This record gives sequence, C-alpha cells and structure tokens, in this order.
Amino acid sequence: MVHTERTTAGGPLTGVRIVEIAGLGAGPFCGMMLADMGADVVRVDRPTTPGDGGVLGRNRRSIALDLKADSGRSLLFELIRRADGLVEAFRPGVAERLGFGPEACHAENPRLVFGRATGWGQQGPWHMMAGHDIDYIALSGVLSMIGPEGGAPVPPLNLVGDFGGGGLLLAFGMVCALLETRTSGVGQVVDGAMVDGSALLATMFFEMSARERWSDDRGTNVLDGGAPYYDTYETSDGKWVAVGAVESQFWGSLVELLGIDATELPDKADVAAWPLLRTRIATAIVTRTREEWGELAAGTDACLAPILTPREVHNHPHHRARESFIMVGDTLQPAPAPRFSRTAPHRPTPAPSIGSDARAVLADWGLTETETAAYEEVGAFGDRR
Repeated sequence: MVHTERTTAGGPLTGVRIVEIAGLGAGPFCGMMLADMGADVVRVDRPTTPGDGGVLGRNRRSIALDLKADSGRSLLFELIRRADGLVEAFRPGVAERLGFGPEACHAENPRLVFGRATGWGQQGPWHMMAGHDIDYIALSGVLSMIGPEGGAPVPPLNLVGDFGGGGLLLAFGMVCALLETRTSGVGQVVDGAMVDGSALLATMFFEMSARERWSDDRGTNVLDGGAPYYDTYETSDGKWVAVGAVESQFWGSLVELLGIDATELPDKADVAAWPLLRTRIATAIVTRTREEWGELAAGTDACLAPILTPREVHNHPHHRARESFIMVGDTLQPAPAPRFSRTAPHRPTPAPSIGSDARAVLADWGLTETETAAYEEVGAFGDRR
C-alpha cells in the first residue's frame, strides 16, 4: 500500500504511513529512521506529556490520544486502518491490555506491519523483566568485550542496545516486512529485541571467538584497544587522537607520519612487542597538538584521526563539505543517513508540540471535519486538540 495524498515528504519511503506509539529509546529512534527516509510517521502521544516529547522527535507529526478511553482507542484504530505499519515499545502484553495488540490491529487492517521494540523480546524466561541497554548488552555477550585490559567492562553509551541493536534493527525489520507485504498482501509482527540485535552486531567477534582468534580477556585483542596500532593517544594539548593502522601498508604510513624509523621497530604482529610499540607511538604523538596531527594526517593513509567532541564535530572540514550535521530548528543534529542519489530525504523538521498536528493528520489520513469534531466531542484527545 502506497499513499500519495501527502507530498511534502521526501525520501525513499515517501507514501508509507506509520503510527508510532510514543515511547523511549529504541521506539522513537526507529520512528526517526523511518521518518528521515520520508515515511509519514504520526506519533501518538499521551495528552499529559509536556512540551515536544523530548529528543528523537524530529520529522514527525503528533496527535495526542487518551488510549485508556474508548474514544481514544477508537480514533487510534481509524489511523491503524489507514496505516502501513505501527511501532510500539511497551513491555510484552501492554499493548494487548490497552486494546491494540497485534491481533486486534490485524482484525482491522490485515496488511499492517506491527513493530515491537523490547529489551528481552516477546518470549523467553526474562521477557517480562525490566532492564536497560546495559543489561541487554550484558546478556548478549557484547559488554564483556568492551573495556581496558584488567579493568571492568565499559558501557558504550546506550548505542549498541537501544539504538543499534534496537531501533535501527527494528527499522530494518519494518522495511523488510513492508516489502514482503507488497507481495503477500498480509502483515506480520516484527519482534525487535535489543538482546538479539546487540548480539547480531557482534557477529564477527562471536565467529572470531569460536575460531579462537579472540580472547575473552578485554583489552588484549586487535580491535578492543589491545593492539597499539588500534588505540587512542593523548596529544600535547591534553586532547586525543585515534589510530587505526591495522594493515601493513597503513602501518607504514603511520610510522612515516610519526617520524619513527621503521627499521628500529619490531614486527607489529608480535604481541610481545606491543608494549614497546605503544610507548613509541605515544612518545611521538604527545609532541604535537590534536589539531596539528589532524592536519598532518589529512590526505594520508596513516589512519589517524582527531577525536572530536559533539560540540566540535560540525566544524571539521569533512563534515562541512558533506553537510553531515545540520540545524533542525535551533538544534544541531546529524543529518539523515544514508544518502540517496535520486530520492534524497528533505531536511528534517523539529519535533512537534504534543498533539499539535491532530486536525492536519486526520484530514490527510481521510477523516472528515465532522468525524474529527465528533471524536473531539467525546474526549478522544484528552486535554490536547
């Protein structure tokens, strides 16, 4: 099903309609990814939620519904009957208790793709337990791999579980299911569990471990900071650069850039020599500032890059050239990605105020003014219009 009434959106998902039940973490990130690509994503907010619903709200329109009221649920089903997909991030069973679980939704719209973002998945001994990103990536095996040698595991923000293994994987699953529906004419449930997705992101490392090419000892492997040629180093101004010269030709370029005599260095494949190599690299890098190393490395194959903070990154020449960071309203944000040669998404719009788009959404999705007024009269919108 592709809809053509609303033409202001751009991107490869233009014409796709998604209902997003407002939530936190993986759910809104999935909604943002779909909206960035041009889908008409309508966020269903609680009438009591203040402001604009917080972060990750760009490119959506908002309608506030009281889903505990019969009238609010009835209006939700008006949207569901016209939608291609729905995204929710409740604990298993909550949507069913509120009256709009997959069975109820598919009774109204058999083509609907019903996306569910949870930490532990829809079944399993832990599926009803509370948790956060750090818990999901702990059980997936990923957290055990991250951290310094001899030290504790280090949480990689909440990128791996919530966003990578959760929201991004669910968005991929939604698009896959939407494509399949065009052939079958039947929707389905997409179970996006962060514990599954975070493990999937680490597939290469599970395979390396199975082949005894990866140690369970953190900080001792090639890609976890154990190797001196894949690590971070402090510069003379107290800032940092990243070195990733894994391959021999890139290692040669790095050694040349650092002004080190290659004939004086041991074989970088010799793990016993790693402490010496790390010392030589650190001694060289600490002689210049981060900006100086960034300028020297530009245009080379030394695989050295400055480590930038969120407040600095948009000023880098490469990001400026690609417009990798853009203003969305009054907030600097990463631009939609990936890039498309023919169906480029439009510039994102700021997160909407809660409930601000109710009448426009309902009109675009085919409800008459009389129908909208009737729902308003019986309190479907709660305190928001």
